Amino acid sequence: MSWNDERVEALKKLWQEGLSASQIASRIGGVTRNAVIGKVHRLGLSGRAPTSRVATSRPRPRIAAPRRPAKPRFNNVGPMALRAPFQPEAEPYVSTYEEVDIPVTERKSLLDLVESSCRWPIGDPQTSEFHFCNRSKVAGLPYCEFHARRAFQPAQPRRRERTPEYMVSMAPRPPVVAPPVAKKEPAEV
Repeated sequence: MSWNDERVEALKKLWQEGLSASQIASRIGGVTRNAVIGKVHRLGLSGRAPTSRVATSRPRPRIAAPRRPAKPRFNNVGPMALRAPFQPEAEPYVSTYEEVDIPVTERKSLLDLVESSCRWPIGDPQTSEFHFCNRSKVAGLPYCEFHARRAFQPAQPRRRERTPEYMVSMAPRPPVVAPPVAKKEPAEV
């Protein structure tokens, strides 16, 4: 399909009348809606007449919705690294567990830990008192024996016995066998 002068004039006329691209494509024939839109764009056509839908639509009354008070979207604006590291009105976290008392000389920072050091963090990372346990770790675990018991607690007994729902649906089921059909003896006549 090529745009000859006759089709271009029809396109301009129909466009000024306010027809949609789909309607123009069907009237001209042999072109798609997208071809009409592309040609209109290349020709730089604008200033359309109002469409019939716009002219016949009746104005709808606006219903005033009650305005909610605007809440701040972000506490601090800017990069995450520059934001305040904690909420001042929040209460400091107090652990319910007793912690191992590590002498000040044995305390290590993240950069000072070695391969055999327990990596259990102690304290608030935002304070200067924050450190790692640094005791000898259990083979195969990142923690010492004390912290491994806290980190890896055994499952509760009733949880172990309970089968998850998805496992029940996957369990093999016995095949359904139809009951045998009794054969009828032919009646003697």
